[in-house]
Amino acid sequence: MSERNTLIRSLHDVGLAAWFGGSLMGAVGLNGAAKDEGGTEAATDRITSAGWARWTPVNAAAIGAHLFGGGGLLAVNAHRVATQQGVAASTTAKTVVTAAALAATAYARVLGKEVELAASSDPQDAEKSADHPVDLDKARRQLAWAQWAVPALTGCLVVLNALHGEQQRADQQVAGMWERARSVNPFMP
Repeated sequence: MSERNTLIRSLHDVGLAAWFGGSLMGAVGLNGAAKDEGGTEAATDRITSAGWARWTPVNAAAIGAHLFGGGGLLAVNAHRVATQQGVAASTTAKTVVTAAALAATAYARVLGKEVELAASSDPQDAEKSADHPVDLDKARRQLAWAQWAVPALTGCLVVLNALHGEQQRADQQVAGMWERARSVNPFMP
């Protein structure tokens, strides 16, 4: 009833692990250390901006791996989504939470770039920042919320992933498919 999908499952899971772990470490470790060591708000902004900028390409690769693996898992499990009771609902929830995590990640990067430009000592960055003025205090507050939203949402994805794993057990597949069949055919016992 089940088949092996080691590569796509690994891409999905390792990508999610890096996305969750990196965002949590950044929100706790990088931001906290920069606040402790920065001395001034501008120095703190420069430290955090440098750290998050270094993480961005790795994060993008992690997200890409997660999405590619998730798409592959959806393709090989489409029959379960269609026939096993509960799988379509958990898949929909996972899709919605993934979209929210992607949006929070993108929003955090946009805000982070605004803070980075405003705090930069580079004259070109100061010029770019002057062309697009930003309320720095407001941007910092929104950025903090967005940076905490990402590990919260990706943590939810970890839980939904565990639910999908449980739903893929043989006894769950048989029971779920039987219940789905009963729900569409009222004459079944």
